[in-house]
Amino acid sequence: MAQALELTVGERVVRVSNPDKVYFPSRGITKRQVVEYYLAVAEPLLGVLRDRPTTLKRYVDGVEGEPFYQKRLPKGAPEWVETARVKFPSGRPADEVCPTEPAVLAWAANLGTFDFHPWPVRRPDTDHPDELRVDLDPQPGTGFADAVRVAQVLREVLDELGMTGYPKTSGGRGVHVAVRIRPEWDFIDVRHAVIALAREVERRAPSLATTSWWKEERGEKVFLDFNQAARDRTIASAWSVRGTARATVSTPVTWDLLSTVDPDDFDVFTVPQYLEEHGNPHAALDSEAFGIEALLEWYAKDERGEMPYPPDYPKMPGEPMRVQPSKARKAE
Repeated sequence: MAQALELTVGERVVRVSNPDKVYFPSRGITKRQVVEYYLAVAEPLLGVLRDRPTTLKRYVDGVEGEPFYQKRLPKGAPEWVETARVKFPSGRPADEVCPTEPAVLAWAANLGTFDFHPWPVRRPDTDHPDELRVDLDPQPGTGFADAVRVAQVLREVLDELGMTGYPKTSGGRGVHVAVRIRPEWDFIDVRHAVIALAREVERRAPSLATTSWWKEERGEKVFLDFNQAARDRTIASAWSVRGTARATVSTPVTWDLLSTVDPDDFDVFTVPQYLEEHGNPHAALDSEAFGIEALLEWYAKDERGEMPYPPDYPKMPGEPMRVQPSKARKAE
């Protein structure tokens, strides 16, 4: 292993241990190259992460090792790594990393961080999301092109609501869409708004989209994962490296570009050049914040009501039984 590097990043010195450690064996991509990638995209990435409590998805043994989510500030972190306090669904608090400068990105990458998973809140108020996120997750038998088709239906609904969504590749086969909202509603309301939005997309494109929480009911469709809007559920940020063999990157695109791209084309080597040529397609995300009143009205009028929460959550008000439908039928 090579000796440690010391990088000067702004006013900080960041130590990179074992810089030649191979993180992505099939492409020979090293820790040093991941750190360099994050410094290359630091400006738009910090636009996404700044002042947000952020979970680090760490691959200390590279992409072929077992990753884990670092939800608390790691021991031994430099004093300049800031934090934000959050509460988990259990009520327990935690101080999560809150990126504020490029050196934090390099420090995190040195720890084996590939993905940054920011909460949809900012440090002054971590109980009221300012971002509505829609995760379009292709199920077996479907792929990226199907997710794009469903995303276009989602865009139509958002347009009719007077809301602007910003799409990005997930880094895998999926699509993520972000909408800036006013931080006036809690996590429960925002999740209900996402449920209402997802149900409307499903209504318009029933052969393509599904909101079924239970996998056995989804079929070969694209699942609109409403539970990514639940407290302490996060998705990889824009500009994050993903744990794929190719070192793909979750990359912001315009709506026009979305239907023309291949998500595998965005990786740690190509994205800095893409950013240089195209700029940040999500630069205007913070320019306008929207309300979710209409979506909450849709939710309130829908007789189906609440949807199941993830299995590790406490039982929530109005929630249906968390029993797989086929098992529930057998028990009758």
